[in-house]
Amino acid sequence: MLDANLQAQLKAYLERLQRPVELVATLDDGATSQELRELLQEIRSLSDKITVVEKNDAPVRKPSFLITNPGVDTGVRFAGVPLGHEFTSLVLALLQVGGHPSKESADLLEQVKGLDGDFHFETYYSLSCHNCPDVVQALNLMSVLNPRITHTAIDGAVFQDEIKERQIMGVPTVFLNGKNFGQGRMELAEIVAKIDSGAHARVAAKLNAMEPFDVLVVGGGPAGAAAAVYAARKGIRTGVAAERFGGQVLDTVDIENYISVSKTEGPKFAIALEQHVNDYDVEVMNLQRAKALKPAATEGGLVEIELDNGATLKSKTVILSTGARWRNMNVPGEEQYRTKGVTYCPHCDGPLFKGKDVAVIGGGNSGVEAAIDLAGIVKSVTVLEFASELKADGVLQKKLRSLPNVTVILNAQTTEVNGDGSKVTGLTYKDRTTDEAKTVAVEGIFVQIGLLPNTDWLKGTVDLTRFGEIIIDARGHTNVPGVFAAGDCTNVPYKQIIIAAGAGATAALSAFDHLIRH
Repeated sequence: MLDANLQAQLKAYLERLQRPVELVATLDDGATSQELRELLQEIRSLSDKITVVEKNDAPVRKPSFLITNPGVDTGVRFAGVPLGHEFTSLVLALLQVGGHPSKESADLLEQVKGLDGDFHFETYYSLSCHNCPDVVQALNLMSVLNPRITHTAIDGAVFQDEIKERQIMGVPTVFLNGKNFGQGRMELAEIVAKIDSGAHARVAAKLNAMEPFDVLVVGGGPAGAAAAVYAARKGIRTGVAAERFGGQVLDTVDIENYISVSKTEGPKFAIALEQHVNDYDVEVMNLQRAKALKPAATEGGLVEIELDNGATLKSKTVILSTGARWRNMNVPGEEQYRTKGVTYCPHCDGPLFKGKDVAVIGGGNSGVEAAIDLAGIVKSVTVLEFASELKADGVLQKKLRSLPNVTVILNAQTTEVNGDGSKVTGLTYKDRTTDEAKTVAVEGIFVQIGLLPNTDWLKGTVDLTRFGEIIIDARGHTNVPGVFAAGDCTNVPYKQIIIAAGAGATAALSAFDHLIRH
């Protein structure tokens, strides 16, 4: 199953195993079970520390396998064949069960070990989902560290009956002790914080005790990372408060226009950003959402950033790089059916709609690319564009119109998401040429209509455009002394990763200039 190159790489990784690993398979007579049996035997052949046994009468999902140690009945379980994006999760699980240490912080690992309670997690993923591995790997690690935590990673395409029964319309979807726990990308620290009731208070107390920064960056995307690196290189006290380090890049699949990097994936790029920041003496405060900004009371005084957890950070200068988020349709039914047919990531959730009718809202590059991607998986795609013509690049439009299962509707204003109470059944739109209301029967709706800046918390404090973008000058200055901004949250005309990174550097240099002059 694994090509020679992949086998060689895996064999090298497995040399790091410090203790024996046992793969306990539970299989049936199906083709997927045979595929899994073949994969496990290939893995076994690459290390003398790995053994494979079958216990086909075990009361667990078939096909599945447990990664454990001989004589131990707990460990990491995969239901399905974890290839695609989840192959990395499989490799990490093998290493961690085999005694290879995690790179997570010691404090966080001890927090996991100390969790009091019985936590049984199930994660539904798709092999094409770039958001799923982070969740799967985090929960796998938790199950390795704490014997009272179990985790099963489930390929939704293999266990379609469960997908239908549990009405799962988006991945990753996590269940805890049989109840819905969360949907979408989650990091280890975020998961732990949700189940550790005292975590927020401890973190807030720690943040409140911090000394003021010279430069505090709010946001950890390309702009924030660049700002942090440029500030830290000046030898000044630098901090980054980010809701999730990497920002919207984490939700991006392929990146092919960052000069000097021919091609990469969003999550990989985000990891590289964080690693670069960590090369310097930067205080990174992840999973922190800003709530309010208080300008300095006097010239040269401290700017305050209030966080959602109640903590307040102080700094001589602040760089706002909070990025943007997917724009919602803001129509009845959208919120009700979010993750129940309404989704924003065709790469993640597309496989869940295999053989079904879906709609894509938006005819720009993102919408048309999504439609092209989905057309190879689903039964049919209907693209609805508000304007009288598609806005996507010509080459994308040509490809789209060559696909036999794609319909394009122009002058279409989506007015409502329709459903049966548990899942999407269709949508209603207004024909803008006749004002006639029409319906389209679909089971999935992929929203691709642009971005909104994450600046709601700044209204009344920092000058914003009518679109909510922070108004800056050529040097990144806002109207508030000592406060700068960069990236997709600002009024720059083009929202691109490389432009955001450059703007972050500009803002950091401007902040440093401000410091030496005040």
